[in-house]
Amino acid sequence: MNAGELAREEIRKKMWQGPTPGLAPGYTQANVVILPKQYAFDFFLFCQRNPKSCPILDVCEGGQYRPLLTAPTGDVRRDIPKYRIYKAGILQEEVGDIVDLWSEDLVTFLLGCSFTFEKALMEAGISIRHIDEEKNVPMFITNIESKPAGVFSGPMVVSMRPIPAELVDQAIEITGRYPKVHGAPVHVGNPEEIGIVDISHPDFGDAVTIKPGEVPVFWACGVTPQAAVMRTKPEIAITHSPGHMFITDIKDEELTGL
Repeated sequence: MNAGELAREEIRKKMWQGPTPGLAPGYTQANVVILPKQYAFDFFLFCQRNPKSCPILDVCEGGQYRPLLTAPTGDVRRDIPKYRIYKAGILQEEVGDIVDLWSEDLVTFLLGCSFTFEKALMEAGISIRHIDEEKNVPMFITNIESKPAGVFSGPMVVSMRPIPAELVDQAIEITGRYPKVHGAPVHVGNPEEIGIVDISHPDFGDAVTIKPGEVPVFWACGVTPQAAVMRTKPEIAITHSPGHMFITDIKDEELTGL
């Protein structure tokens, strides 16, 4: 078994139930959106029009729960530590698996996640604050509107990492090598310019320390589809809980330069 498979097995057995940053280093983590078939084409188009926030890694056809391209032994019904269940756009509950909710009508999308490039940042000597503080990455809803497609529209969600000012250019260059997992930042510096009023109170995840001399850097985030789901209000939608990702068999370096 590779490290991705081992991590999924641990999650499936409920041995790991928390956020996944730092789990199975070197293996690509994915955001997950599961929708009824009638919404699948519109959502696929939404992702194509918003590749920074919604880069598609894999799609499971209706009723299929094994992602054939990214994790053939995986099970999207059980291999995420925490799922969110939305009904008519309203969050109903968070659960540890969705086996009881599964049906032939459900289509699964796996989207790139910025956790993928964190190993490359750390190898370059750029620390990742939420990993250092054993927290979930802070995420914020912005005033940047995604490009609408069919029934889907909504604001871009971003993840934030504090970076020492002298290392920001290097962080931009490194993450720019990973376009399939959000790529380079969408904003650097003043959070109010993108509609974030209080950086100490993220909309998702946890607040982290921003030290003197550090700059908040913002990357497009795969929680963006959850904002679109809340606006579109499908009868049911299932996503990962922010920070609780699906771990694939893909090695991070396989996604550079795509």
